[in-house]
Order: sequence, then structure tokens, then C-alpha cells
Amino acid sequence: MKNIRNFCIIAHIDHGKSTLADRLLEVTNTISKREMQDQVLDDMDLEKERGITIKSHAIQMNYRVPAEGNSTYAGQNFVLNLIDTPGHVDFSYEVSRAIAACEGALLVVDATQGIQAQTISNLYLALENDLEIIPVMNKIDLDSAMPEEVADEIVDLLGCKPEEILRCSAKTGMGVPEILDAIVDRIPAPEGDPDAPLQALVFDSVFNPFRGIISYFRIMNGRIRTGDHVKFFSTGKEYDADEVGVLRLNMEPCKELSAGNVGYIISGIKTSKEVRVGDTITHVQEPCEKPIEGFEAVKPMVFAGVYPVDTDDYEELRASLEKLQLNDASLTFEPESSLALGFGFRCGFLGLLHMEIVQERLTREFNMDVITTVPNVQYKVKLTNGQELDVYNPSGMPEPNNISEVYEPYIHAQIITKADFIGPVIKLCMDKRGQLKNQNYLTTDRIEITFDLPLGEVVFDFYDKLKSISKGYASFDYYINGYQPSKLVKLEILLNGDPVDALSTLTYVDNAYPIGRKMCEKLKDLIPRQQFDVAIQAAIGSKIIARETVRQVRKDVTAKCYGGDITRKRKLLEKQKEGKKRMRQVGNVEVPQSAFLAVLKLD
Repeated sequence: MKNIRNFCIIAHIDHGKSTLADRLLEVTNTISKREMQDQVLDDMDLEKERGITIKSHAIQMNYRVPAEGNSTYAGQNFVLNLIDTPGHVDFSYEVSRAIAACEGALLVVDATQGIQAQTISNLYLALENDLEIIPVMNKIDLDSAMPEEVADEIVDLLGCKPEEILRCSAKTGMGVPEILDAIVDRIPAPEGDPDAPLQALVFDSVFNPFRGIISYFRIMNGRIRTGDHVKFFSTGKEYDADEVGVLRLNMEPCKELSAGNVGYIISGIKTSKEVRVGDTITHVQEPCEKPIEGFEAVKPMVFAGVYPVDTDDYEELRASLEKLQLNDASLTFEPESSLALGFGFRCGFLGLLHMEIVQERLTREFNMDVITTVPNVQYKVKLTNGQELDVYNPSGMPEPNNISEVYEPYIHAQIITKADFIGPVIKLCMDKRGQLKNQNYLTTDRIEITFDLPLGEVVFDFYDKLKSISKGYASFDYYINGYQPSKLVKLEILLNGDPVDALSTLTYVDNAYPIGRKMCEKLKDLIPRQQFDVAIQAAIGSKIIARETVRQVRKDVTAKCYGGDITRKRKLLEKQKEGKKRMRQVGNVEVPQSAFLAVLKLD
């Protein structure tokens, strides 16, 4: 055990985590030159296309410390278990799970950009778990690098000595051997008793159509062998360990794994409900006394309805979501139905990017065509009779005369930006009903601004706007900061007097009129013309605040009258009028899928 090191790489998005992981795999000869490619651990097409890490990836490396080096372990062989983590704020749950399986972390900071919001957020996550932090300054070979200024920032943040900061270039490989030596020297060996009863923490899982569910675990105590009879703590279900092994570029089976190691188990589990991330695996004959303190249950930030385009695919969508939840534990869902869209699921996501990625993965990995409704957040409603309700979607909102007060979630947001952009950034936050809490100059031209903002204002397009007004420089991080009373109203869209529940939304009272106006104008362009006038109205309760009309398609019924008395024409027009009236009563208006998507992209 003393020659095992478990560590992860944490950083802000685009600071070079995955490239550094590539170099570590190259230097330790874990991957041959033939197998090598850029971002080798990002195995999803989606990750390669977007250039972001979505999943944490675990891999084992063997490293022999050079005999001629300065390391106290010169000449010894080590097993290094690396977990590469995402950097985007929407995937911070992946980071927290990776951290729970490690003793140390490489904190990577881009020498051209310095410390950014997610760097600080991920650092705090690591410090809460008592991890040993090794600061690494990346991209020092670039002309725009500012190594001295960034080193000062790291010293201020960590309280370390300047000489403890490792400098490297993940692209060229410069400084990577020193990082490996620092991992061996500074990160403590895992603790645990190999002879105690088995205690293994499940930190990830994946569904394989041929072999069932494969669970990835970190052994805290004891040992596990192929063929062992094991059970999962939370469900109490028992299985045989058909195969255990370590995670290299591919899975490598082995006979036995003991305390401190990271590996995988295949036991022929077919039902996704039977495996939970954060669960504990133990032996049936000699179980451990209590489970490992697992992870906190994830708290979704954004809710949206996900419906199959074809209603017959409902059960298939459920199975797809369950399989996806195995691999992405931060996704939550429960069944719901909508008058406009039929049966579907109410899904909870950590943010808009997370929602987009889940939708994309459902399409690519499971061939599911889905419609996603307008995203919203969770509100608390106090009724006039003293009861309190949690409202996840507009249809669950009680009648206005029964509501005493509505509370909406607020976030504590940290924005780090260049001083040049401070004006536009503060204006953006003020427009989103933000309250300025603090301004702090990190350096002469970098400033940290702290705001309290309503989460409902942030989930749509806040991040995109922040990036565009700051020319990509601003970084953004947030955490939930309780609920505050707010003036919220339910804005409904009516088509010929019938509400379309999938288009209704909860919004701040001052924003209701402009949003209703824009939605009506947008829908007027998107809803196809019918044989009768279609009235599109935006309403708050019984009060109509905006209206547009899609004009009817008219057939010229008088074309065959080429003369004669006017009463003949009038008779035909009256007959047509009656038909139109009857049609309006029985005709229903189909809302095309493009309309739902267009409303999501309202500016």
C-alpha cells in the first residue's frame, strides 16, 4: 500500500487538465505511441467535438522513480491511480466524486489566465476532503504567460511557498517528470487495513449491453477477489464478482485487489436501480459494520420536462434515462404528464450545459428523439392557509388568490474578470435583479465581484452573455444561498383560449409583459396557418397582457359566381362563415416542435 498514490487533476475549464493527463500517460509509458491521441481519456465523441471533459476518467499508471533523481523514493516502483475531472461548473458533482476517491490533487492554473472562479471552487472541494494540494502552473511556454504574477496569486490563495509551485507545459512535456516525482513525494499513501472486512466505495458506473453494469470502486479496507460473494449496502442485493480488475486504457482483469486500490467489478447486474453511486460494496460472509460516509445527494438547479416525440417511446425513454443516470449520477428524473406533449419525465439538471449534454447523449447513445420544455427552477410557495409547497413547474403553481408569498432560490455568485469589463458585468448582474455584495482586486487588473442573484434569472443565458461582454475573460462560479421572497407570476400562453402547459413559465412580475409580448410574436411566425383565425394570447391569471393573431387561410368561394344577383354571393359567404365557426369549435392547433425550441432561445 505504501507504493500506491491516488490523485486527481482539478482546474478551471480550458486550463489544460486533459493535456497534462496525456503527458503523464506518455511519460509513464502507460500508452504506446500508436495508441496516443489528443485528450486520450475523453472517450466520448461529444467531449472531443466540444473540447470539454464531461465525465471523470480513471486510469492506472506504473511509474519507476529515476535512481539518479532527488526523490526520497529513488529507484522504487509506484502505482499511480489518476482521475481526470471536468472543469465546467455544471459538472462539479463529477469532481466531488473523484475527490472522494483520492488523497491528493494537482491544482492546475493556466499561466496566461491566472486563477479563475472554478479553480477556487474546486480547490475548496478538495480542501474540505483534506486532500494534499500540489499547485501546477501550466502553459509557461506561451509568449503571453505571466509566471511571476500567477505565482503570486497561487501563493496568496494557498499560502504555499513560491518554490513549491511546479511549472510545466503540458503540450511540450516540459516539467512533467518533476510533477510525477512530486506526486510520489508529497501525496500520502492511502490508509486502510487490507485484512479488515471489505469496504469499497462506488464512485462511478457504466452500462455495458453485453456484460451488464460495470461499477468503479475505491477500496478503503479489506480485499476483493474474483469469484467473491459480495453485496451492495443500500439495496442489500447479493452478487458474485465475476470479474474484478484495474482500469488502464482498457479494463484489465486481475485475481485480487486490496485496500487503497481503484478498480472495477462486473457481477452481471442488469437492473440500473440496483447500483447507486456512493454505495458501499462488502462481503456477504464477513460484512463491514457500517457503510462508508458516501456523497451528499445531488441538488438539481434547473428543471425541465423531457418528452418523447413519439408517445409510444415512453418506456424506452425511461430505460434510456435509467442507463444514463448510472453514468451521470447528477441527473434526476420523475414521471409527469402534459396535455400538449403526453407522458414524459421531469428532469433535474445542474445547469443549462448539463441539460444540453443530456439531451445530446439521449439522441446519440440511445437514439431517442425528445422535446425539452422551458427550463425553470424550484420555488417555495406559502399558501393563505399556512401550508408550504415546493413548485417545480408552472402547472403546479396554485391559483393567485390562494398564494400568500412566493420564495425563489438565490445564488451567491463569484465573477472574476479583467478590470476593463467591470462596468458591463455589473450592469448585466443588476439587470438580472442582482445585489452587489463585494468587490475585491486580486491584482491591479483582475477583480473578483460577488453578487447575490436569483437562480431563475441565471439559468437561461446569463453565462453566454457574461462571456460575450467580457470577451471570454470572465469566469463564473456559484452556490445556492437560500430562498428570498419574490413577486413571481405564472405567465400562460393560450391558443384559441386553451392554455398550452408546456409553454407556460414562472417569471418576475416586471418581466412578464416583455416576455409575453416576445413569445406571442415568435409563435405567430412559427404556428402554421389554419382554416380559421388562431388567437395567440399571453395571460397572467385571467388578465390578457399580449395578443397576436395568425390569420386564416381563405378559399374564394365566390369565384364560381360570374354574375347575377349579390344575394347569391352573400348566401355562399354566410354558408362559409357557419363552417368556419364550426371548425373553430372542433379544430385544435398543433404546436410544432420548432416552436418549443424557439421559445427556449428567446433573447
